Amino acid sequence: MIEKMKFLSITGPKEDIDRVVDTYLSRYEIHLENALSELKTVKDLRPYIETNPYKDVLEKAQGLVESYHDLITDQTDRNMKLEEAVEVINSLDTQLKELTDQKNALVHQRDELKASRDRVIPFAGLNYNVKEILKFRFMKFRFGRISREYYEKFSSYVYETIDTVMFKCEEEGDYVWVVYFVPESLADKIDAIYASMHFERCFLPDEYEGTPVEAGHVLDDRIGSLQKEIDEADRNIVEAMSSRKDEFAAALRRIRTFSTNFDVRKMAAVTKHDTHNFYILCGWMTENDAKRFQKEIERDSDTFCIIEDDHNNIMSTPPTKMKNPGLFRPFEMYVEMYGLPSYNELDPTILIGITYSILFGFMFGDAGQGLCLLVGGFLLYRFKKIRLAGIISCCGVFSTIFGLLFGSVFGFEDIIDAVWLRPQEAMTDLPFIGRLNTVFVVAVAIGMGIILLCMILNIINSLRTHDVEKAYFDTNGVAGLVFYFALASVIVLYMTGNPLPATVILVIMFLIPLLVIFFKEPLAAILEKKAERMETGLGMFITQGIFELFEVLLSYFSNTLSFVRVGAFAVSHAAMMQVVLMLAGAEAGGNTNWAVVVGGNLFVCGMEGLIVGIQVLRLEYYELFSRFYRGSGRAFEPYGKAAGEQ
Repeated sequence: MIEKMKFLSITGPKEDIDRVVDTYLSRYEIHLENALSELKTVKDLRPYIETNPYKDVLEKAQGLVESYHDLITDQTDRNMKLEEAVEVINSLDTQLKELTDQKNALVHQRDELKASRDRVIPFAGLNYNVKEILKFRFMKFRFGRISREYYEKFSSYVYETIDTVMFKCEEEGDYVWVVYFVPESLADKIDAIYASMHFERCFLPDEYEGTPVEAGHVLDDRIGSLQKEIDEADRNIVEAMSSRKDEFAAALRRIRTFSTNFDVRKMAAVTKHDTHNFYILCGWMTENDAKRFQKEIERDSDTFCIIEDDHNNIMSTPPTKMKNPGLFRPFEMYVEMYGLPSYNELDPTILIGITYSILFGFMFGDAGQGLCLLVGGFLLYRFKKIRLAGIISCCGVFSTIFGLLFGSVFGFEDIIDAVWLRPQEAMTDLPFIGRLNTVFVVAVAIGMGIILLCMILNIINSLRTHDVEKAYFDTNGVAGLVFYFALASVIVLYMTGNPLPATVILVIMFLIPLLVIFFKEPLAAILEKKAERMETGLGMFITQGIFELFEVLLSYFSNTLSFVRVGAFAVSHAAMMQVVLMLAGAEAGGNTNWAVVVGGNLFVCGMEGLIVGIQVLRLEYYELFSRFYRGSGRAFEPYGKAAGEQ
């Protein structure tokens, strides 16, 4: 069902808009429309443009949420004034920035010391004071590394032939860390030789005390001391945030509310007077909310509200807000997937809830598996609020019912007697056709009934939208309804051995509707009093009409036969469970392998349940919705309760 909507125009002094939004609109659901678009014919209106004063504070608060989301709670009963909320967020932001800056400075120092340690560690084998080496005046020194391959070549063929002393420090992977010394006068020549051996030089700063090993120990001590200070800074940050998390949650909620309220100005218009300017807000409310809102502001001398009852005087179309009984509410998901109903359209939620559950149960008839779907779906929907789980639970009810009708419990057909029939065994003798499985006949009959119902719904929808052609002359209008009902009656009469009345109906009620469908465009033009011109010529009109009529007859036939799958799946489900029981040895009367029975039931529930669910949804969309449902509505997106809770 679709809730009735009322269009409201709310006005008052310009400076009073924040009070009205906070006092009234934040407690109601209102779908706001752009007031300038709605009031195009009104002169002397301009947009309500102001800079949001809460934007910077809200950005600070959101930054804190992103940085400390693990420490922040969303649940608080505390209320806070706006000024206090601003103060809380600003002070907490300043405090946390100071603590974070202190921590970052410590982290920077620690990282620099780690980098310094990493530079000196490769030379741990050098048992000499690094600072003393860095003070050499007549001897040049080079710290660096050379690949193992070139180190061996250099040591074997070059080292003894040049004036240099090389000290091997550490080996690391494919590299050897070394220090070499050369006389200052030969430095350029020796450096060139080392460079030809792919020597990679590194530079050590003048900051080390003692040997590389001793310098590493000193640096480790300093790094450990800084890490303790960093950990202390982290604890201070956590303590600062945790001790004020309730305060912050209340402040954030208040600032968000006021920021959202302020943004209402984007949808408002204001008058262009020099003094005494007024704001105007326009939007949709449900009928009940509109009445309560209007009654509440009766004593407010600064706020005025006008409810427009004639929707023809409104520029925008009413949004759609569905309100269905709790049992059918999960099925709104399928309606939303196809498209929301427009405001004047019938809501198909209850229809899809009933037909989907019945068709699923018919195709998946098993009392045991149905109970599993019922209980499992209900628990998931109850605790996790998963709408698909609610649909599964409803389907489980009808699976259980049809399981009892078919006499099937977890695939076993010898536990209970079938209340109605066994899908694989029940046969029916039909004239002209012969023996046919009964569930196929019933499935087609159900399909024909559903198609007739959808035609009636299409007529109602078309009359609501004043679409004469679709209401009376379309294949799913009155002409199509009469034709299809006559066709169904003829089939039933022939199958029950009444050929004479069937022939009369065939001649009268079969041909006339087809002629009406054939001439639907000119007939619609006559009713709407329009001048219909035959632009393509009489011959082309007749040719096109014949092909369209053939397509109509073909679609009626194919759409009806499409419901055969309902019976086919009922038979295939029973057959699949027979295979499971055969593999488990239950059919042979010997020892039953219960692991196979359980596994087979789980497999059938999962695989066939998924396939059946998809097939039924396909029937709903293509055989039901396509006949009467447009799905061109727009969602009701409320400001107020929904916006304030973001």
